[in-house]
This record gives sequence, structure tokens and C-alpha cells, in this order.
Amino acid sequence: MILRSSLLFLSRRRRLRRWVETSPIARRLTGRFIAGLTLDQGLAVCARLNAEGISATLDHLGESVTSLEEGRASSEAYLEALQRIAGLGLQSTVSIKLTQFGLGISEQACRDNVARVVQAAARTGNHVEVDMESFEHVEPTLQLVLDMHAQFGCVRAVIQAYLRRSEADVDMLCDRGIPVRLCKGAYQEPPSVAFPARREVNANYRRLVRRLLQRGPNPAVATHDEAIIRDVIQWVRREGIPRDHLEFQMLYGIRKSLQRGLVREGFRVRLYVPYGVAWYPYFMRRLAERPANLLFLAKNILRR
Repeated sequence: MILRSSLLFLSRRRRLRRWVETSPIARRLTGRFIAGLTLDQGLAVCARLNAEGISATLDHLGESVTSLEEGRASSEAYLEALQRIAGLGLQSTVSIKLTQFGLGISEQACRDNVARVVQAAARTGNHVEVDMESFEHVEPTLQLVLDMHAQFGCVRAVIQAYLRRSEADVDMLCDRGIPVRLCKGAYQEPPSVAFPARREVNANYRRLVRRLLQRGPNPAVATHDEAIIRDVIQWVRREGIPRDHLEFQMLYGIRKSLQRGLVREGFRVRLYVPYGVAWYPYFMRRLAERPANLLFLAKNILRR
């Protein structure tokens, strides 16, 4: 718990972030997990994954902008990404964070920025995955997802299994016919709103996965937890659920052999492909999701 808190604390240190994001040593360490600093590099990774039978969701890294101009620039970056994805014929959605679009400054400006991106996705036959952030942003994020779904119908919500409210949120989204990506959660929240113990999070994840497999359209199982993945595969086989009814989602650069094994078994796999110069907070939260990821990171540097 102390290590996790420390990693999350460090993820918010701006001075440390500036130093790390310009450090060639750090880039060598993270190069396997961050697709690159530019859109071209991110698209090249997506193309390579597609050639292996794996889809992608492209994430232009950044969050908690400090001006409306930065929020607008974020939407422009995603508009360009969607245009390039369509032009190249890539199998890739885009993933967005609402604080990157100005949610913390002006909810209306954020809505306008997001609407431009979702409308462009609808126009090109693509989809937008709306990432979930810290607890204070859950309600406005879900409300925006509902509104975008009503207008354009091409969004997928992200639900975090460690939140106590997530069961009700999953039911609500299924009732509305909105696809869900289920992850465990990466922010530090008090026990009043989030399950503090890993076993509780895992148990809730399994409950929510079953609910999504039964009721949800195009559910995404976002985890590297092999025990949970095995359970999902068993449920799918036992219940006679078509393999293309769901997709597994994982992070770029982690558990490549597991990803390829799922593809060989006939399951859809989509990787979260982050790119951009603002990679430090994303990287630190991946470590903080579970402090054992520090060891996991070291192993994956050598593991294929």
C-alpha cells in the first residue's frame, strides 16, 4: 500500500515528470510499452499489430490540461489520428480521457471537444473508447458517454471493477445498449468508494465479467490476469457464447505470448497503444495498479 501510494504520488510530480520524459535512459526503459512520441510511430505499431491479427486502440497520451487551448489541441490530435486510421485502413479505435479535453476547466468545452471527435469517428465508421479516470470524474464521464451514445452511437464506456458503484453502472450501461470495457482500476481511492483488497477487486471483476457476457454488447475484458482470462474462456465455452461476442484487451508491450495465444484460439484481441511525449503519468499508474508490476516490468523487458 505504501509503495502504491508512493508511485501515484510520484506520477503527479511535475518537475520529476519533465526530467523523466526527456531522459534518454527512461525512454530506453519504456520504449517497449510506449509506441512512440509521434502519431506516425503510433500508427506504425497499429499496422504491425494488425498484420498479426490484433486490433488496437490508439491513445494520445495526456491528461488534466490547464487551458481551453490545450483541450482543443487534444481534440485536434484525435481528429488527425482518426483521419489517418481511416486513410490507412487500420483496425484501430481511439481512447480518450476527458480531463485531456478540458473536463477540469469547462464541462461544456470538454463536451464540445469530445463531440467533434465522436462525430468524426461515426463519420469514418470508427469508435471512441472513453477512459475512466479518478472517482470525482466518474459521474460526469458516464453522463457524457450517455449523451454521445444517444447522438452518435459509437462510444464504449470504461468501468473500473475496484469501485463499489460499478455493478450498478454496468447494469445501467447494459440497459442502454452501450458497450463496456472492464478494467480493474488504477487510481488511489478511499475504501468508502473502492474495494481496498485485491481479492475483493478480483471477485468483483469476475462478477461484472459474467454480467457483461450475459447482457452486454461487444464487451471488452481488459486484464492481464491469466486466472481471470482462463475463467472467461471456460464461461464462454460452457455457455456457448460465440468467441467473437467479446474481445480481450491488453496493454501494448505486455504479455505478448499470451496475446498471440488468444488470437490462435480464435478470440479477438485489442491492444491499448499509447503514444506521445506526455507518457510519464500513464507509465507510473501502470506500475501503481499493482506494485508487483515493478517485478512484472523487469520480467517483461526480457520476456517475449
